[in-house]
Amino acid sequence: MDLGSLFILLALLIFVAAFIARPLMDRRAVEVSKEEQTLSTWLARRDRVIDALQELDFDYKLGKIPEIDYPSQRATLLQQGADILKHLDTLQPQHPHAQDTLEAAITARRMQATGNGTSTAPISMPDDDIETLLATRRRARKSKFSGFCTQCGHPIQANDKFCSKCGAKA
Repeated sequence: MDLGSLFILLALLIFVAAFIARPLMDRRAVEVSKEEQTLSTWLARRDRVIDALQELDFDYKLGKIPEIDYPSQRATLLQQGADILKHLDTLQPQHPHAQDTLEAAITARRMQATGNGTSTAPISMPDDDIETLLATRRRARKSKFSGFCTQCGHPIQANDKFCSKCGAKA
């Protein structure tokens, strides 16, 4: 190798190292308020209690937990869950006009999607045409029933040459 290719290789190596190290050098920390952190903690506690209840019910159905212990453990977990939900209700006060705010946000989103804001018709999804074609094809296919397979009794369509279940000739 000559000296020029070594310098090119070194420059390329420095460029790649800088590109890889750039995210590590950025110190963009997301500021989380104390209220958000507290709310997140209580939501995690709620999720843990729900998971524990689901596991307890599953273990009881499998017979791993005796019938004597199950009601007391379930009542304890339900009480913990109720306490957590009460505390979450105090942290998240319900606004009386939350539904109106939600409806206004939906209307604003629809107006942005239509462009000029004059139409409030629902936004049609691009998959609606495909869904209607599939529905008509399914309806047409259901109407062409011709009988049952002589080998296994599986329903056979009019255009089937072989049974879709056992492979016997129709």
